[in-house]
Amino acid sequence: MDVLIKQATIVSEGSSHHLKVKDILIQKGKIAKISNSISAKGIKEIQAKGLHVSLGWIDLQANIQDPGYEHKEDLVSASNAAAAGGFTKIVVSPLSDPIRDSKSQLEYLKKNATQAVEILPLGALSKGAKGKELAELHDLKEAGAVGFSDGKYPIKNPNVLNRALLYTQAFDGVVFNYPHTDEVAYQGVMNEGETSTHLGLKGIPELAESLMVARDLNILEYTSGKLHFNCISTSKSLELIAKAKKEGMHVTCDLASYNLFLDETELAEFDTRLKTLPPLRSKNTIKNLIKGIKNSTIDAICSDHTPEDVEEKMKEFDHAAFGIINLQTSFAAANSALKKSLDISEIIRLFTSGPAKVLGLVLGAIEEGEQAELTLFQPEEEFTLTKNMVHSKSKNSPFYNRKLSGKVVGIINGGKVVLN
Repeated sequence: MDVLIKQATIVSEGSSHHLKVKDILIQKGKIAKISNSISAKGIKEIQAKGLHVSLGWIDLQANIQDPGYEHKEDLVSASNAAAAGGFTKIVVSPLSDPIRDSKSQLEYLKKNATQAVEILPLGALSKGAKGKELAELHDLKEAGAVGFSDGKYPIKNPNVLNRALLYTQAFDGVVFNYPHTDEVAYQGVMNEGETSTHLGLKGIPELAESLMVARDLNILEYTSGKLHFNCISTSKSLELIAKAKKEGMHVTCDLASYNLFLDETELAEFDTRLKTLPPLRSKNTIKNLIKGIKNSTIDAICSDHTPEDVEEKMKEFDHAAFGIINLQTSFAAANSALKKSLDISEIIRLFTSGPAKVLGLVLGAIEEGEQAELTLFQPEEEFTLTKNMVHSKSKNSPFYNRKLSGKVVGIINGGKVVLN
């Protein structure tokens, strides 16, 4: 579909048009022309107040369990939610049923992911995501895996991580780990601190995360390789990762956008839609997370999109499932939390070049002749999320009736255009 984008501020740091207001003509999936003013008869025009355009956004953590749990989310509904949230690429967890630990499971994704959003699969690091034996990592890489992870099952066995980091060096693979020490977090349901004590809920200490980060970095120092941490949420973890980066280790990390916008005090009403893993942290920790973005310790922001059915959330807080849907609100949550601290270029970097660096992807720029993989958005536009706006099959969002800043207009990916 050919379109003409009218008077949009271009946010593309590698482009000669960066932060300039231009018209952009898209024809046959490519950027045909960029100019101050373009007229084109018979072509759909896209225009909006305060319109901005950037390279397409990439999400590093979407827990889409198709096949196996399609009642929570399938590839079509996930792609629709991602497009509505401004993403042109999403990295999906291997925790489907069966686990994505074989070539055939990745082929299922290729066959069924036909929407405007590109699905980038993580292959399971271990067979059955059980953390005991390595999966056939090279075969998974050949089949299209962009990295290796056991999803929200942390890699408990240090020897498994050690061998994975060694083995993946042969083909420049990246190992993903979610740092969470179950034995330390034992039966915890929210952040450990004054709020958990006041509410009478068992807390998850920040140590549960930073302990595994410290262990993993020690292994990385010993083996080399590439290591990425999903959903970093503590001050100590940031200190350790910053030190490792300065020492030249190839380590990257992302942060879930809800850990910037929401804090532990929100749990006063025991709303299970706010039960997340990692848990909502203290306001002081959030300040440190923002510092970690400013000093480039944090490379990317992810949605940590985790659909859950009503039955799993409509329980007492202690027994309710962790997780929220967040593909549609990830940018808005981050933008709302960061717009007073960062400029728009810095925020967009966390959704474009940051995640691309983690995955080893080479991004182009918004220039004539380049492929049109773009996100259209209004960073200053405010909106309030309602259930009828949600494209996910599951509705477990904590953002209903909250004012968010940063509205997505749509995406363009090759010849496909999806507008909200």
